[in-house]
Amino acid sequence: METLSSSFFQNSSPPLLLFQFNTQSVKINVNSNRFTHKKPIKTRIFSSIGTTVQTSTEQKNTGRRKQSLLTDFFKSLDDFVCKFIDPPLRSTIDPKYVLAGNFAPVDELPPTACEVEEGALPPCLDGAYIRNGPNPQFTPRGPHHLFDGDGMLHAIKISNGKAIFCSRFVKTYKYTVERDIGFPVVINYFSAYTSLLATVARYTVAFGRVISGEYDVCRGTGNANTSVSHFGGKLFAHSESDLPYTIKLRSDSDIITLRRHEEYGEPLESMTAHPKVDRETGEAFAYRHNIQRPFLTYFRINADGIKQPEVKIFSKKQASLVHDFAITKNYAIFPDSQLVIRPAEIINGNQPALVDPTKVPKLGIIPRYAEDEKEMWWVEVPGYNCMHAANAWEEDGGDTIVMVATNLLSVEHFTDRPELVHSSMERLEINVKAKTVARRPISTRCLDFGVINPAYLGKKTRYIYAAVVFEGPKMTGVVKLDLSLPTAESGDCTVASRFYGPGCYGGEPCFVPREPDNPMAEEDDGYIVNYVFNENTQESKFIVMNAKSPTLEIVAIVKLPQRVPYGFHGMFVRECDLQKL
Repeated sequence: METLSSSFFQNSSPPLLLFQFNTQSVKINVNSNRFTHKKPIKTRIFSSIGTTVQTSTEQKNTGRRKQSLLTDFFKSLDDFVCKFIDPPLRSTIDPKYVLAGNFAPVDELPPTACEVEEGALPPCLDGAYIRNGPNPQFTPRGPHHLFDGDGMLHAIKISNGKAIFCSRFVKTYKYTVERDIGFPVVINYFSAYTSLLATVARYTVAFGRVISGEYDVCRGTGNANTSVSHFGGKLFAHSESDLPYTIKLRSDSDIITLRRHEEYGEPLESMTAHPKVDRETGEAFAYRHNIQRPFLTYFRINADGIKQPEVKIFSKKQASLVHDFAITKNYAIFPDSQLVIRPAEIINGNQPALVDPTKVPKLGIIPRYAEDEKEMWWVEVPGYNCMHAANAWEEDGGDTIVMVATNLLSVEHFTDRPELVHSSMERLEINVKAKTVARRPISTRCLDFGVINPAYLGKKTRYIYAAVVFEGPKMTGVVKLDLSLPTAESGDCTVASRFYGPGCYGGEPCFVPREPDNPMAEEDDGYIVNYVFNENTQESKFIVMNAKSPTLEIVAIVKLPQRVPYGFHGMFVRECDLQKL
C-alpha cells in the first residue's frame, strides 16, 4: 500500500525542508565521489579510544580516503542522534515491533524452481505475478516505519504449469548508494520526526551529505516499494516519493532494474504509485502532489509511453495526501481528504502529515483530456477520506459518475493508532449536473485493496474483489462483492469469500482473466491469485482461486522457496507482454 505518500519532501526544497535549501542550484558530480567498492567502509574516525584505524587498501587514494572519513563522520552523527537525541520510540516506528514476524526483511533470492503442492496452474497464468513491498536492506539504527523499507519485488514466473520464484531489490539510486557505502544515508520520510531537536539534527546531517557530494538528491530519494505497473511497453516499480523505475523480468526469470524513468518529471519531482491504465486505449493517467502550489499536477501518458503536457491544479487550496484517484471514460476524480500535510508542524515537534478534523473532505472532478483546470470543479463530501479507489465509471448518459473506493472511518487515529481505523468500501454517486454526492457502504467488513478485472478500468463494473483487513497490509482473506445487489437493507453485497485459516494471512488480491483476448468473456471469468504466509509453519505459498466460485475455491497452491513478507500492491503480466519488454 503506498498507503501514505512522501512526495511532499521530494517536491519541496529538499532534502532540507527546515533550511529551505535549493538543491537545484547545486551542481554535484556524484560519480567522482562515489565509492567503487561494495563492502562496508572499514575506516572509523571515532573509535572507542579516539584513534583512526585504516584497514582497506582502497583508502590509499587520497580522494577516497577523504570521502570515507567524511562518510563515517556523518554515520557517527546519525548514531548519536538515534542513541542520545531521539525520545523513546512509539511502537509504530520502533523497529523491534515494526519489523517483527513476517514484516521482517528477507534476503534476495535468485530464480528458484517451486513445487506445485496442490492442483494445477491454469494455462492463462503463463506469465508472471509480481508484488512489491518494503524490505530494508539494513537493520535500522533508529526509528523506522513500515513504509520506509527498500522496495523488493517478489515474482513468480509460470510457464506450462511450472513455476519459478525470485525476490530482488529494486535497485534505486538510494538503494545502490547505501549498498555501496554499507549503511543508510537517506532520511526515513515516515519516521524521522521524533522530536524537533532530532528532526533538526537529522536534516543537518542530510544537508552535509548533499553539499559534500555524498548524495545527489536530484537522482532520487525514493525506495520504489509500493506498486508495479505496465504501460507504454515498459514495466515499472513505483513509490510516491520518486519517479518510477523501469524493471524487467528476464528470460531466466530473474528481475533486473533498468533505470530511473526521468521522462515523467523533473529531477526533484515524483509520480503517483497508482497510475491508471486504460487497456482499450493503451493510455496511462497519473499525477503528483506537492507541499507548495500547485498542490496537484495531473498528466497523461500516451500509448507509446510519452508524457503529455501537464495540467497544474491551482484550485486545490492546501497540501493533503492524495494517495489514489480514479478515471472514467470522460473524467478523472481526485480526493482531497482530512489527511493534510503541514511542514510547519515540524517546528512544534510534530509529524508534518496529520489529520485535520475541521476540514471538510472534497472530490475534484476534471475532464480526462483537460488541457487546463478551467473545467475542474470540487464538491464537498463530509466524512469521506479516500485511500484506495477500486474503479469508477459513468451512468445516465454521463450525468452520473459512480466510484467504488475505501473510506477511512475514525480517521483521527490514522497517524497514531491505525489499528482503530475501519476501512469501509463505499459506492459513491456523483451528480455531474447538480454537483452533489450520495454514498453508501457496500460491505460491513473492514476491507481494502479492492481490485477488478483490469479490462474494466473506467467502465461499469459488477464485481469487486477486496482483501479483509486484519492489521495494516496483513489480510485474513478475500471477498467478492456484487455491485448489482441492493445494499439498503443489509449494507453488504458480498457473494463469495475465502478465508485463509488460523495464522494465515495474505495481501492484495489480483484478478487474472481466463480468456483475456475474448471480448465475450464474462467479467468474473478468471482467477484470484495471492501470496499467503502461514505464521504457524513459517511458510509462504502462492494460491490460485476460482473467481467465479461461490467459495472462491482454491484450484492450485505453489509452495515458495522463501518467505514473502507482507507487502503492498502487485500485478499479473502475461507472457506475451513480458517478451516485449
